Amino acid sequence: MIQYALKCTDGHTFDSWFQSAEAFDKLAAAGMVTCAICGSDEVEKAIMTPRVRPAREAKTQPETVSPPSGDIAVATPAPDVEKVLTELRRKVEENSDYVGKDFASEARKIHLGEAPERAIYGEAKLEDAKALVEDGVRVAPLPFVPSRKTN
Repeated sequence: MIQYALKCTDGHTFDSWFQSAEAFDKLAAAGMVTCAICGSDEVEKAIMTPRVRPAREAKTQPETVSPPSGDIAVATPAPDVEKVLTELRRKVEENSDYVGKDFASEARKIHLGEAPERAIYGEAKLEDAKALVEDGVRVAPLPFVPSRKTN
């Protein structure tokens, strides 16, 4: 997996994960990489800063930012990723239909016009998800495992 900083022609910046550099190139060429803010498919890689891990012996300390006066150091908290993922999950579950393990077939039916167009989420095998992408069906992996709904 590789994470890229991306930007669209409108200047929006966002990050996204890809299976490989080749996967990004293939999806971008097919117009399947879209801006997370405006939906534009004119997206390119942005300049990224490298991520360097400290030595194992180094103690981790909060990152500090010095104000212009240089008198006080302010600790900057890390973003609360768990809170963001919980909110994303809530929005997905409220605004789309859970189709379970039928995700690949249902997504294909929607793409072909055989089922009503709507937002769906569910589960798919990796090879089924790849086939959808290769066939031009717009899908994206979720950063969480859907909770199975049972009646």
